[in-house]
Amino acid sequence: MTADGELNAFLAAHLSEMLDGLKEWVRIPSVAAVPEREHDLLRSAHWLAGELRDVGFPTTRIWPGVYGPAVYAAWCETPGAPTVLVYSHHDVRAVKDENWDQTAPFEPVSRDGRLYGRGTSDAKGQVLAHLWGLRAHLATTGRGAPAVNLKFLVEGEEEAGSPGLARVLQDHAEELVADVVVFSDTLLWRAEHPGLCTGVRGMLSARLEIHGPFTDIHSGAVSGVAPNPALELARIIAQLYDDDGRITLPGFYDRVEEIPETRRAELAALPFDEGDWLARTQTRSIGGEAGYTVLERLWERPALEVVSLAAGDSAGVSRAVIPSVAAMDLSIRTVVGQRVHEVADQLRTWVAERVGDGFEYELTVSTTTAQEAYRTPEHPAVEALARAMAAGFGVEEVGRMGNAGGGPADLLAGSLDAPVVFFGTGLLEDNWHNSDESVRTDLLLAGAATLAHLWGELSRTQL
Repeated sequence: MTADGELNAFLAAHLSEMLDGLKEWVRIPSVAAVPEREHDLLRSAHWLAGELRDVGFPTTRIWPGVYGPAVYAAWCETPGAPTVLVYSHHDVRAVKDENWDQTAPFEPVSRDGRLYGRGTSDAKGQVLAHLWGLRAHLATTGRGAPAVNLKFLVEGEEEAGSPGLARVLQDHAEELVADVVVFSDTLLWRAEHPGLCTGVRGMLSARLEIHGPFTDIHSGAVSGVAPNPALELARIIAQLYDDDGRITLPGFYDRVEEIPETRRAELAALPFDEGDWLARTQTRSIGGEAGYTVLERLWERPALEVVSLAAGDSAGVSRAVIPSVAAMDLSIRTVVGQRVHEVADQLRTWVAERVGDGFEYELTVSTTTAQEAYRTPEHPAVEALARAMAAGFGVEEVGRMGNAGGGPADLLAGSLDAPVVFFGTGLLEDNWHNSDESVRTDLLLAGAATLAHLWGELSRTQL
């Protein structure tokens, strides 16, 4: 049997064990930034630390965060080999139990080649792929320690914007020294065409409240005279984009770089079909900035989304009142070149210029949890990962893609002075942050195989 065959056979033989472990972990409702789940986050951290010790890591630590603890592990017994830090997270998004159809969120079930449950794909499944990839690497090479010096940092508050990560990186700088970071909280393009992610967009969140009457007022008493904050908010929302799909904040595009032709060619090489995209994402239609393809808009251009709206009696029996307050939450996705603090100022200026004189407003911009965009530099680790992915997924070559979401990649790269490469096992159709989240079990195997190959590839690569 070839080395690849032996590795794949090992992982296939342990698939049930891998899934049983993931189910056990998913049953711990480690929801981010919810006070009543604080103890579950600690239980989740201890569960992972135990699994890391079971794999063989001689050093494991649990470090406190703002909302949830981070898990650290180190196995550095290969002098002269590169040091690799694996980053991911064990906290999960909040759930609406009543919207789940396949199973309850924290009662994982296997069905039709998928495992359903909150965190199966984002990102507990990705962490488990790492553990089983390492087990396969050791078992099939006969090594007593990884071919690289390996460290893990799995935080417990990524879904809350990683508010404590900067402090963790500062307080534990010596323990976290690495030559390269493998960031495992991202997506693949397609199961049969696993693109290699080379960058993530930045993120800035904001909340705008428009205040009209001093209290909710019966519309029959003051209709047509009183200021209606819901209408004012609608008027403001209508101005966020122009007719070409461009965001209207002043100076917003000043630092946005044009997409290089080489990058456009990389994205164009990915197989894309509009009908397939709509089916996989359940997005109904395609919009966005004129002059760019769907994938360019997703990964190389900025965006702004209204992610929540609230005004009046949105639930229960209507009181037929003009609401005193209307509010929206915004999520702004930035690209390399932009800086989130500048975008925050642009938003403040834009709102101040547009809110009508008959209203008051309050704008809150979450700069403490904002994240800068990041692009992986030209680095030997990228090609090493591409070779590992080709071997792990059994394909001849691996395309290049991006990630429409964000993450603390720029923070990690800057704090550790190390490049970040991305590898995850998620798909668009895994329903991250939504109901019925799931992961394809064959991709967990392919991901674990990729990671088993990666440690050997990196050990032979001059970083």
